[in-house]
Amino acid sequence: MEPVLVIANAEAGGEEQESLRLALEVLRAKADVEVARTSNPGELDGVLHRAGGRLLVAAGGDGSLHAVVAALHKRRELGESRLGLLPLGTGNDFARTLGLPLEPQAAAEALLTGRERRMDLIVDELGQVVVNSVHLGASAQASRRGARWKRRLGKFGFGILGYPIGAVLSAVRPPYVRLRIEVDGEVLVDVADPVLMVAVGNGTSVGGGTELTPEADPGDARLDVMVSRAIGPLERFGYVWKLTRGTHEEREDVLTARGRTVTVSGEEFYLSADGEIDGPERRRTWRLEPAAYRILVPGAPQA
Repeated sequence: MEPVLVIANAEAGGEEQESLRLALEVLRAKADVEVARTSNPGELDGVLHRAGGRLLVAAGGDGSLHAVVAALHKRRELGESRLGLLPLGTGNDFARTLGLPLEPQAAAEALLTGRERRMDLIVDELGQVVVNSVHLGASAQASRRGARWKRRLGKFGFGILGYPIGAVLSAVRPPYVRLRIEVDGEVLVDVADPVLMVAVGNGTSVGGGTELTPEADPGDARLDVMVSRAIGPLERFGYVWKLTRGTHEEREDVLTARGRTVTVSGEEFYLSADGEIDGPERRRTWRLEPAAYRILVPGAPQA
């Protein structure tokens, strides 16, 4: 296997550090491995500057992969880079979409035996990238509230419960928003109809397995869009019930679409992009860059 540069979070906790140690034992048995620990974009940029064509492995959660992809995109080196992911984070949603093992040693084995696959990338009008998913409305509020609980419970190894707790808290007073949602220039929802939440998915899930866009495929050159209009108490309960089972798209008050460009405008809204909260915004456009980078996924290398 070619030389590997593992990029880890310098501020990762003890549990993540132990998982990284186990993964490195497997990788170092068959490859030349260097570990670089970074804590800010400047340090990450310096590490990438001296990467020298090695396989770049992000060790951590979706946010760790996002940081590496965003830095490479900014450096205009994303298309020529080869990436891998050791899913050592809390939610690991993009890893779930890719079918990566979540146990550290098995994830390392998957890197050693994996095949290369091209991945699409979401880019907004500001040049900011999204690897997995961007969502707004009640789900973004759940992420905002859940982030606090994730930090509190993470100290005890229960950080993954943060998003479900945030979702419950947000369900009490959900933020209905009046928005115009356009997919490839066609209006899916207009401001006359309030919405509960909107998701633009490259991957299938958020929050550690909640499948907002269950049919999304990050390599099919299409964005999956889901809009929930479940604004009444009973409708909202039914929607959440279906959402936990990944069958919410069967509901009449849920709209879905697929396309290459999505524009959301209207009342102020917060959004969560790869777990990072942003806003308030009045308008945002996301477009798809097909086959933007290469990443290793489980399976035998293609001949």
